[in-house]
Amino acid sequence: MEPEAASGWQAKPGWRYQRQAVAAAHPLASEAGLQMLREGGTAVDAALAAQLVLALVEPQSSGLGAGALLMSWDGQQITAWDGRETAPAAADESLFVKPNGQSMSYGEAVVGGRSVGTPGLLRLMEAAHRAKGKLAWARLFEPAIRLAEQGFPIGKRLATLLRDETALAADAQARAYFFDSAGKPWPEGHVLRNPALAAVLRRLAKEGADAFYRGPVAADIVRRVRGHERNPGLLSEADLAAYQVKRREAICTDWREAPAWRVCGFPPPSSGHLALMQILTLLPASEAATGLAQGLQAPGWLHRYSEAAKLAYADRDLYIADPDFVPAPGGRWDSLLAPAYLRQRAALIGPRSMGIAEAGRPGDLSLAWAPQAAQQEHGTSHISVVDAAGRAVAMTTTIEAGFGSRLMSDGGSGRAGGFLLNNELTDFALRPRDDQGRPVANRVEPGKRPRSSMSPTLVFDGRDGRLLMTLGSPGGQTIIHFVAKTLLASHDWGLDVQRAIELPNVGNFNGPTVLERGRFPATTAAALRERGHIVLEREFTSGLQAIERRDGGWLGGADPRREGVVLGD
Repeated sequence: MEPEAASGWQAKPGWRYQRQAVAAAHPLASEAGLQMLREGGTAVDAALAAQLVLALVEPQSSGLGAGALLMSWDGQQITAWDGRETAPAAADESLFVKPNGQSMSYGEAVVGGRSVGTPGLLRLMEAAHRAKGKLAWARLFEPAIRLAEQGFPIGKRLATLLRDETALAADAQARAYFFDSAGKPWPEGHVLRNPALAAVLRRLAKEGADAFYRGPVAADIVRRVRGHERNPGLLSEADLAAYQVKRREAICTDWREAPAWRVCGFPPPSSGHLALMQILTLLPASEAATGLAQGLQAPGWLHRYSEAAKLAYADRDLYIADPDFVPAPGGRWDSLLAPAYLRQRAALIGPRSMGIAEAGRPGDLSLAWAPQAAQQEHGTSHISVVDAAGRAVAMTTTIEAGFGSRLMSDGGSGRAGGFLLNNELTDFALRPRDDQGRPVANRVEPGKRPRSSMSPTLVFDGRDGRLLMTLGSPGGQTIIHFVAKTLLASHDWGLDVQRAIELPNVGNFNGPTVLERGRFPATTAAALRERGHIVLEREFTSGLQAIERRDGGWLGGADPRREGVVLGD
């Protein structure tokens, strides 16, 4: 499946710094983060300031109406904040079921208020700043406020996505902001000002996150969600007022030897770390020597990678959902990573494609689940930071589809612009039960958080515990593959993080094997087809951001498929 639309390739050099660095999806966001570091702020301060600027300059991917997962390392411990959106209290599993009993298609569900979940970003920011921030809360907002008031030049990526967008102009608030009087999207280089967002940011800077979850901003969000003419939603002011960020326990998994890495990621409701580590573990180190041929992933390695991915995604689609609603198989989520279980799964990988994999049985189940049918996941961004004190952040933030639900709120300001609202509820199963009536674990329930593929990741030296890397990517369910590629190329093939990011993207979601279009010779696809694979070629646009320890300092990498950069000292 496609992650997000392509907007070209811009070669990136990789950036070397000695003390500190910020990797974000837009140069202006990286600048804001670095400014916080230079003022003595922590990695958390820098990440939050960068996120606020992304809300302005990359509105198609994240923003105030969105959610996020943030992992921080303070030199002693990892803290994982879950700012994932929640389903309204009035929602149930029939949210996307039509009166005739058929489930809505993704296209029917996504545009309008029905798909909007309770945004979690501001509560996450507040919690992380209170625990790990150092600069004043209001200071973090100043770069974004200034840019919103003075304007910023539209970049190539936003301009490209606007040209291809078909639903956004139906929303009057969004149409007046993103399009000219003739209905044409603003071109690259046009200076865009956002006075409504500036007003909301000023209020948040002064009053804290409560200014978003109560009062005029909350009322305007609810008015637009519930008042959508074609597809109204159920979000209420009570849902906003009741939202709480959750602190989760990161899952850390020992991987490989010589050198040994300890890979730490987010637990459910994210499927990212569990699926990622299943894939990595199912690819033995013995495969590494023949994995790279003439600078590209070799066909034999791609075969095994695709088979490992099928097994991981089969488990993901059956078991993983909000842990406050769905028990882990065997009572522990890391049962999916148990060595004995993964040895059983590895034995299923043979010389030819297995076709469609079935989920395994890592532990006893309290309920017979139905696997979730394939559906789309899209728009996201990622920020990685390392500060001068050795603290680090990996933060993945999302509005879900490009431009979310295509609803824009001005926060009750009555001004032009504002912020887009997520369509995160379409990450739940649109079809809540199978033909036998078995429920899908990731179905809609009141207050539940939809399953995510976000994979903010921190990597440590397995011998001395030193931080080695912070990384992540946008891309919906393809995020898992993008992060896996980077880790495998860095560890097994010794590539620096920039070269690892640049490698062609590959993936399998328990179906066809997908190769990044134009990056492999025809012989690669032919060799996979000879092994029984169905092979598709797609744009496969990742947006990886990463910072790794190298040569006594830090090396930052940013994806050439997007416009991010790494800045530092």
